[in-house]
Amino acid sequence: MTTTIFERVKTALATLSPIQYALDSMMMTGGDLPDQYLVYNLPNAAPVAHFDDQEAARRYQVQVAIYSRAGLVSLPNVDAAMLAAGFTRSSERVAPNQGDHYCLEKSYYFHNDP
Repeated sequence: MTTTIFERVKTALATLSPIQYALDSMMMTGGDLPDQYLVYNLPNAAPVAHFDDQEAARRYQVQVAIYSRAGLVSLPNVDAAMLAAGFTRSSERVAPNQGDHYCLEKSYYFHNDP
C-alpha cells in the first residue's frame, strides 16, 4: 500500500507531540488556540517525469507554518521531523501575524518515484 503525502506529513509532525497540528487551518471548538501549533498545506504537487505515457516521478511541495504566541525564538524542530521523514528543506519566511500568534513558514519537498 502506498503512503500518501498527507500521511507522510502527519507521521512526521506527530513526532513533535504535544504540539498540535492541522491541515490547512487550525479549528478549535470552545476555546482559544494553543500557544504553539502547526498548520501544513500542499501548495504544489507537480509531476516531474513521464515514461510511456505514465507518470514516473512527482515532486510535492509541503509548507508548514509554525505559530507561536511567544515569538519565533523557541520553536519546535520541524526541520528535524521533516528531514527524518525523507523531505528536503527549502525556503522559509516570516509570515504576517495571525491574531496574537507570530508565524514562521517553512517549505519542504518530497520526491516520489512510483
